[in-house]
Amino acid sequence: MIAEERSVRHLSDVGIVGAGPGGLSAAILLAASGASVDVYERQPVLGGRTRRLSLGDHHFDVGPTFFMMPYVLDEILAAAGRKLSDRVELTRLDPMYRLLLGQPEGAPITLDTTQDLARMSERLSRIEPHDGPAFLRFIADNRRKLTAMTPLLRKPIRSVLDLASLDAMRAGPHLRPWQSLYDHLKGYFRNPSIRLSMSFQSKYLGMSPFECPELFSILPFIEYEYGIWHPTGGCNALMRAMAEIAEELGVRFHTGCEVQAIDFEGCRATGVQVDGSLRRHRHVVVNADAASAMRRLVPSHLRRTWTDRRIERSRYSCSTFMLYLGLDGEVDLPHHTIYVSRSYEQNLADIATNGTLSEDPSMYVCNPAPIDPTMAPRGASSLYVLVPTPNVQPGLNHVDWHAQAPTLRERTYRQLEETFGLRDIRSRIRVERQVTPLDWQGEGIQFGATFNLAHNLGQMLHRRPQHKLQDVDGVWLVGGGTHPGSGLPVIFLSAQTTSRMLCERLGLPCAIDQAPPSSHRRSASLSAWTSPTAVT
Repeated sequence: MIAEERSVRHLSDVGIVGAGPGGLSAAILLAASGASVDVYERQPVLGGRTRRLSLGDHHFDVGPTFFMMPYVLDEILAAAGRKLSDRVELTRLDPMYRLLLGQPEGAPITLDTTQDLARMSERLSRIEPHDGPAFLRFIADNRRKLTAMTPLLRKPIRSVLDLASLDAMRAGPHLRPWQSLYDHLKGYFRNPSIRLSMSFQSKYLGMSPFECPELFSILPFIEYEYGIWHPTGGCNALMRAMAEIAEELGVRFHTGCEVQAIDFEGCRATGVQVDGSLRRHRHVVVNADAASAMRRLVPSHLRRTWTDRRIERSRYSCSTFMLYLGLDGEVDLPHHTIYVSRSYEQNLADIATNGTLSEDPSMYVCNPAPIDPTMAPRGASSLYVLVPTPNVQPGLNHVDWHAQAPTLRERTYRQLEETFGLRDIRSRIRVERQVTPLDWQGEGIQFGATFNLAHNLGQMLHRRPQHKLQDVDGVWLVGGGTHPGSGLPVIFLSAQTTSRMLCERLGLPCAIDQAPPSSHRRSASLSAWTSPTAVT
């Protein structure tokens, strides 16, 4: 701790801007390590984009609905002497999700995915005999690939020097940076629809599989290896449990409290400006949207690396159009159902290049009520509907959302009726909430890009904003805007890395390094919850 800090009265060691999954994880780890922590959240509730939306008696996750790799969160809670299975009921899903693979002619191919690899191989073989055995080879290859990649996902990558390591050399033979994910899958699968079934996961990053780097073949592997889980109460139940644990550790939460700026003396952060007053902290951790927060919270003259010009010209993920629907009656769909457009390449081009709305958009529906009665009244349903769309980056977007949102809403209902089989859905609507990319932008998300900065090769590893923000002292990042990237598991990993680095700066042993080895936690956490549950 530097000498001049000792003479200044601070509210706490660390002020965290944002109570999303990254901010809550960092709060737990830092508090468990002995730091004093305050968390500021602009929303009236905790969770960030993983907060809960309630429309009467119908409840929804606002953002993430897929929960994977629960052992990563268990590592964080273990550092605080807690267990996830003591706080949240998790159900493993089988099928993990249903894919409706659109065809140029005729009905979509229906594929229910399962962690039973032999059964999954058989299902793929019925579509294309060659591709069932190829799936088992794909899984085996990616098991080795993830093992090799994991050390890089768990450490800061600050420059090319961090890639000149034994860990990077071990990962190197598994990577082909010149290949897209889709081209990589051509080496395994003959059927184009099966390739899409193993690459649509690039949408978790807001990217096209035709542009997404091949290293992200680990995403479908992670689903089949570790499963997909539903927390009772939705993914926000994870956030509520984390907030409770953080409060038990002494973390102070300030909700409905927007941070207007980070205060600096020279290039050293001294606290945050809230409601016109300075609240002093030795360090500030930012869990808001990285691109937007850097511009909003850090003066431009202090940002030599991430200038306004660089932020404006960076590439961003897609956005999303959302419908949250409370319905009379039950819905005959699995927990997760994903429709892949029959004109998938055109749909992706419309989103990423043309900046227009597709006639036949891909779509995702979450139907949690059949296994989770807390999400809807008895005999009713709460449907979460997501349509990937262009973001609102100037020059790349040609959608007038004020004029065209009703058009997309109508197309979405048509897809629900004709493709998802919900023919009477309009007459059953009790409550409805619509969210467009403009709404996401209004929440402080740069260009409404809900999955953050794109994960192309020019914006990965050391080319993303750093865990310790460049050019200034005392400002740290967690969340999808820094390494390793977007998605709940890797956001939790980002918080682990940032917390380790910040604890070292504070002179504290990081609690996560005092817990049992992660391999032990992994096997324990995956066996601690309920057995597979069919949702058909």
